[in-house]
Amino acid sequence: MRMRKVFPWLANVSLYGCLYGSGDVIYQRATQQQLGTEIDWKRTRNVALVTFCFHGNWNYFWLRALERRFPGRSLAMVLSKVALDQSFSLPIVTSVFYTGVSVLEGKEDVFEDWRKKFLNTYKTGLMYWPFMQVLNFVYMPLYLRTFFMGCSAFLWSMFLCFSQRSGDGTAGTALNWLTATEKQIMSQSPNGQK
Repeated sequence: MRMRKVFPWLANVSLYGCLYGSGDVIYQRATQQQLGTEIDWKRTRNVALVTFCFHGNWNYFWLRALERRFPGRSLAMVLSKVALDQSFSLPIVTSVFYTGVSVLEGKEDVFEDWRKKFLNTYKTGLMYWPFMQVLNFVYMPLYLRTFFMGCSAFLWSMFLCFSQRSGDGTAGTALNWLTATEKQIMSQSPNGQK
């Protein structure tokens, strides 16, 4: 009986770490094509470790607490969960990402990235996460919510890895980087075709 309770937690938390680590690898692969650098596996390990140890666990228990406090899928309950998630949880997980990766990278000032990028990242998150969470709270059963959030976080992880490494936390900078990457890839292929 205990295994039935542990397995969903462990599966969700492991998936979260893998998805964030994969997001970092994809970001690095795109950067590797731009700059001719190698993949930094220690960095990927650090991103996966922070998300495995904190983000996956936090979201697993946070989503259950939200459901206990605001049960059901009525408009009022969904909007309450989304508002609380965005005003309370999003700042915490964003802060832990920037400071956690900085700690694991051994930076002298572990709050430097957070000070420079948190507010922009939080604003960008408010353009993405409320929509994902509405889908999550309306369509996903409770046991799949961390999984769905992890899949949504896959895209978000690429944005966070870009922002932490070379961005400023804004969607505009990330889009400029993406279009520059696409143009470079297109220019390297014969006849401008993929």
